[in-house]
This record gives sequence, C-alpha cells and structure tokens, in this order.
Amino acid sequence: MKKTLIATLMMSSVAFAHADDHKDASAATLDSKQQKLGYSLGTMLGTRMSQSFSDLDVKSFVAGFEDATAGKELQMTMEEVTQTIQAYQQEEMEKEQLAQQKAAEEAKAASEAWLKEKESEDGVQKTDSGLLYKVITTGEGEKPTATDTVKVDYEGTLMDGSVFDSSYQRGEPITFPLNGVIPGWTEGLQLMPVGSKYELYIPSDLAYGPGGTGPIPPNAALKFVVELHGIEKAE
Repeated sequence: MKKTLIATLMMSSVAFAHADDHKDASAATLDSKQQKLGYSLGTMLGTRMSQSFSDLDVKSFVAGFEDATAGKELQMTMEEVTQTIQAYQQEEMEKEQLAQQKAAEEAKAASEAWLKEKESEDGVQKTDSGLLYKVITTGEGEKPTATDTVKVDYEGTLMDGSVFDSSYQRGEPITFPLNGVIPGWTEGLQLMPVGSKYELYIPSDLAYGPGGTGPIPPNAALKFVVELHGIEKAE
C-alpha cells in the first residue's frame, strides 16, 4: 500500500457524516467557514480512504471517530486498536507480494514464449547464454572486447513493440564502456564488427531481471536494434 492506515488516519483529523443520518451529502449545511472547512477536510479524507480501503465499514469508522473525539469510553483498548491495524497492514502487504509474484511469473512465462517464437524466425541465432541475435548488416571493422568503449546507435523495445529508449529519437549516438551495461549488450556487441547492424533479443536474466527498471517491467525480454559505429580500445 502506498500509505499505511495509520499514516492515512493521521493526515487529516475530520469526522465523517454518519451514514444513517446523512445519506445525502448534498444536504450538508455549508454556510460558515467552519462548515466549509469541515466538509472540505471530510472530502479529502473520504477520497483517500475510498482509494485505499474499498471494503471499509464507514459506520464503524464514524463510531470510533466520534467516541474518540468526544472522550467516551472506547469499545476497544488502544493495544487492540494498534494490533488490528498492524494485522490489516500485514495482510494487505502479503496480498500485494503474492500479486507481484504472480505478475512476475506470468511476465517470465510470456518472455520465454516470445523468445521461443523469435528463435524460430529465419536468420536468428542463439548463443550458449540464451541471447538471440540477427545480423542485419555486417561491417568490416574490428570487434570490441568487454573492456572497450563503444559508440552506437540503438533502439530498445518491449515485446509489444513499444519503444522505451532510442538514440535515433534523440538524434545522436551514445558512447559507453561495454562492461558497464546489461550482460545481453556486453555479449551481443562483442559479436559485431564495427559498421554492423544487429537485432538483439535479450532474455530477462541478461537484461534487468525480476526487478525491472523505469519503463521496463520485471522479467521482461527486450529487443534492441544496434549499430556499432566505433571502438575506443581500453588502455
């Protein structure tokens, strides 16, 4: 959850109108500054609560709020209140972790299926690591080593074809040490003589893995079109 229940409750000190007494919010009287302020704060807190707690029992919430603000004897001890909130937070966190795990497993399966499909296409070759590549054009220059710095143009896309990064769109190539990028790039560019243009199909474990990064989701296989323009040899 983006906000815990405790943090959400502490962000605004405002009472809900009781559900039985105020079924129609438009019936609220908003003549004074205090009434408008109360309604405004109630709207803010109500919006936050509805976004974070879709199954919240509003009637019980209002009862607890009114008892606390009126100084009445509470129906639960503060220890019970804290334990209840913490148990809810733990349960929601576990649900979110399970959902993330399921999504990651589904993404990995989809990536593997996509790579298997690519592997069957004409001209696609596979290395021992699982990297797939296709030669578009072959240059006549030297091949880089992992410790060299390379100058390239490239475009990276997700499996659905959406572009997440492109030097072509920026209008200029990029230069970087070959051992400072994802393993799929480090391996793939060492296959390319200067002047070559390849397509690389990179498994997630040779890319950003289960963590993903930025626009790249967890366990995503990636496609790169890469042109190798030059090499700066390591000292």
